[in-house]
Amino acid sequence: MVDFIAYLDTSEVRPGKLEELKAAMAELAAFVELNEPRIISYRVYFSADGATMSVLHIHPDLASLEFHMQVAGPKFPRMAPLVMMRTIEIFGRPGEELVAQLQAKAKLLGSGAVIVRDFHAGFARLAT
Repeated sequence: MVDFIAYLDTSEVRPGKLEELKAAMAELAAFVELNEPRIISYRVYFSADGATMSVLHIHPDLASLEFHMQVAGPKFPRMAPLVMMRTIEIFGRPGEELVAQLQAKAKLLGSGAVIVRDFHAGFARLAT
């Protein structure tokens, strides 16, 4: 069984900040790719009108997401003037300490809620 964890955050883009945010997120994605070799996927999406951004990442396990928070976490404050976070959704079962870190991130970047969704049924076809 593949025991991965998925992370999805959704934020409103602050007015007039779209281009600056796109540049900052491209830089962050390159940093994550270079410094987090275990992460399976890290993708940034914008709505067609540029009003909303979603960031989706897939981790092989909780340790990978915890590592992401340690390595990329210091870069998050730069995003605060650019976004208003709505939600962070975790698909899997994080520990209390990780949930607390995610809540702090949500507060730093807006007032978004952290939502944990437990696995029920299904499968994944990810290379191991």
